[in-house]
Amino acid sequence: MAPPAAERVILIVLDSLGVGELPDAEAYGDEGSNTLGNIARAHPLRIPGLRSLGLDRVLDLGGSPPGAPGGAYGRMAERSAGKDSVTGHWEIAGLVLERPFPTFPQGFPAAVIADFEQRIGRASLANTVASGTTIIEQLGDEHVRTGHPIIYTSADSVFQIAAHEEVVPIEELYRWCEAAFEIVGTGLGVGRVIARPFTGKSGAYTRTANRRDYALTPFAPTLLDALKDRQLPVVAIGKIEDLFAGRGITKAVHTASDDEGMDEIAAAMESTECGLIFANLVDFDTQFGHRNSVSGYAENLEAFDLRLVHLLPNLREQDVLVITADHGNDPTTPSTDHSREYVPLLVTGAAVKAGVDLGTRETFADLGQTIADLFGVPPLPNGTSFLSAILDRSDT
Repeated sequence: MAPPAAERVILIVLDSLGVGELPDAEAYGDEGSNTLGNIARAHPLRIPGLRSLGLDRVLDLGGSPPGAPGGAYGRMAERSAGKDSVTGHWEIAGLVLERPFPTFPQGFPAAVIADFEQRIGRASLANTVASGTTIIEQLGDEHVRTGHPIIYTSADSVFQIAAHEEVVPIEELYRWCEAAFEIVGTGLGVGRVIARPFTGKSGAYTRTANRRDYALTPFAPTLLDALKDRQLPVVAIGKIEDLFAGRGITKAVHTASDDEGMDEIAAAMESTECGLIFANLVDFDTQFGHRNSVSGYAENLEAFDLRLVHLLPNLREQDVLVITADHGNDPTTPSTDHSREYVPLLVTGAAVKAGVDLGTRETFADLGQTIADLFGVPPLPNGTSFLSAILDRSDT
C-alpha cells in the first residue's frame, strides 16, 4: 500500500457560503440565490486570501481580474435531497441521502406537541415556521412570564426550542431537547433538534453561544469512521460533533464564535500531528444568513480572510487545507432559510498543484473520497476522488 499522500487535512466549512443556485433550485423555492455572488455585488469584498486560492475563478467577485491561484479550485453540487447542514456535512463525508429529511411547513402535528408537553410537564408556545430572532422578539415576553418554551421550525428538518437561560436552566433545556429528539428524531426521522437559549430583557433578547444540536446518527459509516478505524485523529471543531452525533470523532471542541473557531483550528494545528481537523464556522449562517444581514456576512467573510492569511504560512509540508461550504443562505433574498446552491471547493498545500481547475463536481462526496484517498483508507460508497488531478507527487 502506498504511504498516505498527506499527514494532515484541515477541512474548514464556511457554513452557508453558497456560490450560485443549483439546477433544481426552483423546486426548493431558491431561484436567484447566489450567496457569495450577490453579497459581492452589494458589498465589494476585501478577501485577498480567498482570492489567492482561486475563489474569484469560481465566480465573479468583481474588482481586479483573477490572479494566478495558489491551489486547486472548483465548485461542488449537492446530490442529496435537501439543503441543511446535516445533509451537506454527511455528503462531504461520503453519505448521499436519496430522500430528504421530513419538514413541517405547517408546524408539527398536535399529537407530537402534546407528547412533548407531557414529557416536559408544561405547555409550549408557537409551533410554527419562523426566523429564530423574530420569534424570540414576538414571544420572548410571554415565555418569560409563563416559562413555556418556544417551539419553531424552518424550511429545514429541525425542531427548535428557544428558552431564556434565566427562566429555563441550560441543562434543563438540553434535557427537553433530548426528550424532543426521542419523539421527532428517533420517531419521525427529523434531522435535528436544536437548543436555542437566549438572554436579555424585553425588547433586547439575544441568543447565546450555548446552542446545541441533536442530530440523527449517520445511517452508514462515514469518512470520519474510516479515519478513526485506522487510528487517525479526527478533531471536530464547532458543531461538527453534533452533526455526526459524535460518530467517528476522537476529540471535539465547541466554539462560541467563528473567531474562536479559528483559534481552535490554530491550536489543533499546533497539537495534532496527523489526521483530520474538521471545522464548521457557523456565524456566517446563524448570525448573518438567517438574519439577512448582507453587511454582517461580508464583514465576517473579510474577518475570516484575515485569519486565513495568517494561517496559510503555518501549513506544514504534508498538510492539505480545504475550504468549502455545506449549502447556501443568501441574505439578499426575502427568505431567511437555507438555499439550494453549489458550494466552493478550494484546496491548497505544498504538494497541491496550483492553478488546477476542478470544475463542477457532481457531489460533495467527491471531497470525502479524495480525503480518503489522501490518507489511504478504504474507499467511501459515494464520490470520485480528484487526488490525481491535484497531487504534485512523482509516485502518483
